[in-house]
Amino acid sequence: MRKFLIILDDSPEMLNAMRYAAIRASKTGGGVVMLAIVDPEEFQHFLGVADVMRAEAREKIEAHFQIFKDRMEKREGVTPTLAVREGDRVDAIIQHVRSDPEIGVIVLGAGVEKSGPGPIVAALTGRRLAELGVPITIVPGSMTKEQITATT
Repeated sequence: MRKFLIILDDSPEMLNAMRYAAIRASKTGGGVVMLAIVDPEEFQHFLGVADVMRAEAREKIEAHFQIFKDRMEKREGVTPTLAVREGDRVDAIIQHVRSDPEIGVIVLGAGVEKSGPGPIVAALTGRRLAELGVPITIVPGSMTKEQITATT
């Protein structure tokens, strides 16, 4: 099965990437993997409570994932899976793609800020692109639901 990988975060453009990936997966018989990445620096300042903080971060991620999982199942009939990695965001994405040969496409949402599409899009479409081995679909953050549906 070909899987579409999206990055689970709090950015508004993630919603467009999620919508696009869910519709494409539904239409092609594929799957969706939602990758959440935890920054380990958040825990380094509190060494004595790092494990507790990691567990709390995981709970927050799982609650966030459940909301989007329910939405995908209801609207597109697709049940996504959750993957969690710790580390640098771009490195974690590359490592995850390399670890799962079923990932066929990375779907990223591009920000609408004048400063650019966002650090992940910039890094993965720039000098780190050769490290991926899979295509990237970039969904503009300015696209409407209707435009995304028509495109897929």
